[in-house]
Amino acid sequence: MPYDTLNDLPDSVKENLPKHAQEIYKKAYNSAWDEYADAEDRYNNDSREETAHKVAWAAVKQSYEKKEGEWIKK
Repeated sequence: MPYDTLNDLPDSVKENLPKHAQEIYKKAYNSAWDEYADAEDRYNNDSREETAHKVAWAAVKQSYEKKEGEWIKK
């Protein structure tokens, strides 16, 4: 289910990512949620939610990296 606000994001996202990275995550997740509505468009029999989370993390990792336990902008 898509996220309306940053407060709705999973705790693992809210507690670890800076605000800008959370915004990237939310936007990518919501986009993937819409894009992968049909099971035939997903890989490895992943659920719609699993796919959206994978896409969201991939989007974050394009601009951020984890160094010494913290996510920082590349």
